[in-house]
Amino acid sequence: MKGLHLHVDCASGAAGDMMLGALIDLGVPLDAIGDALDAVGAGRARLRVDRVVKHGIASANVTVDTSGHVLHDHDHDHHHDHHHHDHHHHDHHAHYHYADIRHTIEHAKLSDGTRRRALDIFDRLARAEARLHGKSVEDVAFHEVGAIDSIVDVVGTAAALDWLAPASVSCAQVAMGHGTLTCAHGVLPVPAPAALEVLREAGGVMADGGLARELCTPTGAAILAATVTSWTAAPAGKPVAVGWGAGDADLADRANVLRAVVLEPAAARAAAVWQIDANIDDMSPELCAPAADAIFAAGAVDVWWTPITMKKGRPALTLSALADDAAKDAVIAAILRETTTIGVRYAQLQRTVLARKTVEVQTRFGPIPVKLALDGDAVRNAAPEYEACAAAARQFNVPVKTVYAAAIMAYEAGR
Repeated sequence: MKGLHLHVDCASGAAGDMMLGALIDLGVPLDAIGDALDAVGAGRARLRVDRVVKHGIASANVTVDTSGHVLHDHDHDHHHDHHHHDHHHHDHHAHYHYADIRHTIEHAKLSDGTRRRALDIFDRLARAEARLHGKSVEDVAFHEVGAIDSIVDVVGTAAALDWLAPASVSCAQVAMGHGTLTCAHGVLPVPAPAALEVLREAGGVMADGGLARELCTPTGAAILAATVTSWTAAPAGKPVAVGWGAGDADLADRANVLRAVVLEPAAARAAAVWQIDANIDDMSPELCAPAADAIFAAGAVDVWWTPITMKKGRPALTLSALADDAAKDAVIAAILRETTTIGVRYAQLQRTVLARKTVEVQTRFGPIPVKLALDGDAVRNAAPEYEACAAAARQFNVPVKTVYAAAIMAYEAGR
């Protein structure tokens, strides 16, 4: 299941426990999630998973034990907690400050991927709350029970996604609901304001869902915003595994479930892509690398420079980038922002792409991911991931080519 495509169906909205339940039902091992919960001090015992049937759909139901504290006291290294030990101790603890949650995740013994995903999700929640309440991100506080719930859902989901390591994630739209909800701030409109703000910032796609109630929680929205790589229908491919996660409420007209599907994308597929070019003769070469990084970050599939000669015999460069429809405008904006060009040209190309999947091989330098290019069931290429090889080479003080060769040999031996 690892390294394939993940598609998420949110006809009944999304919440942290629904996403986590769907990933567990899909087949992510509980230990991978439990280890991460232990690492942040929440403890695997807080997570209860049982089977329920929602409108005829058997699904995994995740409940979180919210008793007791989760975060350790960071007195010794935290400036805003100086009043922790006076008689207000309990009042103060009825809220968790975002800074404390962030500090705990940053310093916990989590895998890099789990930490990055968990922080990304919490950052999105905090930015939305800060924007709504007119506060700075540091001042955002989560109510204690809600915070414990969120920490387990967010860190658990981050660990499950890190284990699954999907190459790409799609979701066509998330049902939000309509009407009103009542919270600590009084009566507010549905969609929940923080959930709407998270989706707005991420460019997510929302649908009403046809029910007068909150269907997508802020945590559910933040998990989707941090995870979905394209807000589109599922691509063509073979379904490999399906998981159902149950929501808390019983809905009259539908199963309150979120569905996650792992797909093996169809083999070689023709896809349209835009090539965006600019000729540049007045930019310092030092700016080329950061410009390329920014263009990749904007969603480009590939970025490259070609040496050319322009008017008056000037040595110059052509900057080229490939981008799909969804990323085209963002890539153009990045080129205009990060380089000295005053215009770009673009044309649509067809391309044929082999399906890709990642496998992990064991070497004497530790586990190394190897990317496979597939044509049907035939493997056309096997390439060790450069960053993983480089990190192992530094750790063991050997040349990168040695780790690279060991990974290829381990892959061939395991075929």
